[in-house]
Amino acid sequence: MPRDRLHLGLMLALTFSTGAADAVGFLGLDRVFTGNMTGNVVILGMGLAGADDLPVVGPLLAFVTFLAGAAVGGLVLRADDVGWTGRTTACFGAVGLVLVALTVLLGVHDTDMPPGVQLTVTGLLAGAMGLQAAAARHLAVKEITTVVVTSAITGLAMDSRLVGGHGRHVGRRVAAILLLGAGAGVGAALLQIHLAWGVALSAAVALTVTAVGHLRGRETA
Repeated sequence: MPRDRLHLGLMLALTFSTGAADAVGFLGLDRVFTGNMTGNVVILGMGLAGADDLPVVGPLLAFVTFLAGAAVGGLVLRADDVGWTGRTTACFGAVGLVLVALTVLLGVHDTDMPPGVQLTVTGLLAGAMGLQAAAARHLAVKEITTVVVTSAITGLAMDSRLVGGHGRHVGRRVAAILLLGAGAGVGAALLQIHLAWGVALSAAVALTVTAVGHLRGRETA
């Protein structure tokens, strides 16, 4: 498989897992997005205005730790050329390991999670998503960020042949949109079993992506 197609497939897999993680955040962690910072900014703004008792601390914490995770990714990867490197493996691997740790932490809690544990999970999950987003950006797969699909939706409409556009990247844009939604749906369904299962799914995907990328991401041409 050509390297670009492999990277695309891996980033689409992470887009799916981000949907699951966001379902955990929004439904299980008091309406907080851990990957979609656009949603968090909106919730934070409305929360600060006192609308419908929306949360403020959780979205703010997620925003700050997402920034921190992305900053760490930028610091680690800045010296590398675009593409999959050993440091890329380290970043994605760190994401997977954080998610495994969170799965264990959530496994001993259920609906009666103490506020401190809830905020810890929120912060670490958002930080992991920030690091993932930075590593994904370093791979430079067009139209795929793994954490948001707003640009894909915009490009899909703007570049459509129906309005005279070039019509490129339709498949990957549609795939990203569908996979993020599918991940959210699966994550919501897993929450009916236990809060930990959605994070466990994201952890499994992240570690699989790390392994496949490390073994094949630099070898294919």
